[in-house]
Amino acid sequence: MKAVLAMFVVFVAVVSTGCSSIVSKSEYTVAVNSSPDGSNFVITDKNGQKVHSGVTPASVTLKSSSGYFSGQTYTITFQKEGYAEKVFTVQSSLDGWYIGNVVFGGLIGMLIVDPATGAMYNLPKRVDVSLDETTAQTGNETLTIATIDSLSSEQLAKLEKIN
Repeated sequence: MKAVLAMFVVFVAVVSTGCSSIVSKSEYTVAVNSSPDGSNFVITDKNGQKVHSGVTPASVTLKSSSGYFSGQTYTITFQKEGYAEKVFTVQSSLDGWYIGNVVFGGLIGMLIVDPATGAMYNLPKRVDVSLDETTAQTGNETLTIATIDSLSSEQLAKLEKIN
């Protein structure tokens, strides 16, 4: 009788858990890097809600799911003076351990546990972005606006008619 009870407990444990929930997690630490370092960044989720802001390099903990059977997508906007703003998208992907439910977790793990906990998705370990320097430069050139009446005879001689 004890052997039957032990086998029943093992069976219930196997079918009531999800494979990804056992092996994986639902929150991931993502390293956010830029070249050059010291760039300001803002992370928003797919609903447009700001979830984090900081300065590179940084490590951020992000959820891989946005709900039942719904992976999360993040938009990271990088800004640094003298560089063009850059936007990078981070999207969750299906965790390979989720397929392990076919063997280990059963239907309960595949249809309830892993989708509900978000463990069926994962996120990349790092984001590396190179910022481009802006091409606009300020020079020592000046612009003077004048009326034709204020020009000298030498300046008047250099004028060309535009059709």
